[in-house]
Amino acid sequence: MERRDFLQTASLGAVALSFPQLPTFLKERPMGIVVHSYWSRWNSKADSKKYPAFTNAIQLLDHCHQLGAGGVQVIVNGWSTDFAKKVRDEREKYGLYLEGSIGLPKKAEDVPKFEQDVVNAREAGAQVLRTVCSTGRRYETYHSPAAFEELKKTALASLQLAEPVLRKYKVKLGVENHKDWRAPDLVNLLKQVNSEWIGVTLDFGNSMALLEDPMEVVQTLAPYTFSTHVKDMAVEEYPDGFLLSEVPMGKGILDLPKMVELCKKHNPSGTFSLEMITRDPLEIPCLTNAYWETMGSVPGSDLARMLRTVKQHKYAGGLPRVTPLSTDEKLALEEENIVACINYSKAKLGLV
Repeated sequence: MERRDFLQTASLGAVALSFPQLPTFLKERPMGIVVHSYWSRWNSKADSKKYPAFTNAIQLLDHCHQLGAGGVQVIVNGWSTDFAKKVRDEREKYGLYLEGSIGLPKKAEDVPKFEQDVVNAREAGAQVLRTVCSTGRRYETYHSPAAFEELKKTALASLQLAEPVLRKYKVKLGVENHKDWRAPDLVNLLKQVNSEWIGVTLDFGNSMALLEDPMEVVQTLAPYTFSTHVKDMAVEEYPDGFLLSEVPMGKGILDLPKMVELCKKHNPSGTFSLEMITRDPLEIPCLTNAYWETMGSVPGSDLARMLRTVKQHKYAGGLPRVTPLSTDEKLALEEENIVACINYSKAKLGLV
């Protein structure tokens, strides 16, 4: 059965067919938090008494529970079996969901390590994992059509190595649109893999960096989506293109209620996890020659639409910058933004 046919005809029951019946408390769950929301605090070397560093999944679970979040998506890399069981116990104590963020095997000899990470994530309670296929942003990392074609080949090979492990342990893997794949690229990759165990971790805002309309991205990828990175975005002009920032939900330009609704339609049991990264704006140099080295097939109308969007949506006071802030000020703003987003998700998105 083709992947699209499988998901479109069985999306309402796909998770139930693949996994044990979900506990009642997970039917209507609050928004969770992606570890990368704690851009400054995760493994921080700063000596902050008010905002001590999170160094492991248990600390992150504890804190996110205190904020009223529904779960976490956290890096799983080299966990011991004992630690995985401790994460499971902590997760079950709070009634939170857990998703893993995991690296892909690049060659056959990497598979045993990948398998052990999958086993440990599953032991901790993760039924869905998230991954990326690229080493960086498309327009910064790949500098020729041939280089990007090579990425496509290596990504396919990695997913083909991972698929038997995922199938064996009945764990889903979502490939993120990580400022690398435009939505049609990612769909084509999934069709080549053609596995019910490999789909998408849908980031609501990343693809703006590749000149895609965010609502069109959600419409394209929602049928394949296992998990999400929910965020709101704001933009600003700069000489080489535009600046792009995550901002607190409700202050940006994304239609978050409609995006959540589309994802629920295709996967009612899917999770919604906040990725609110508090940092300086990202430069999207879409008016430079270098940006277009791997984007030759993108129509000029997409560039025009994005630049028009940037002109029409000025962020009041300019996009926030964290570089001028002290360490404690950065950590405080990070926490403030995350709390604001969790509150918005409960009040406006029905994630309670």
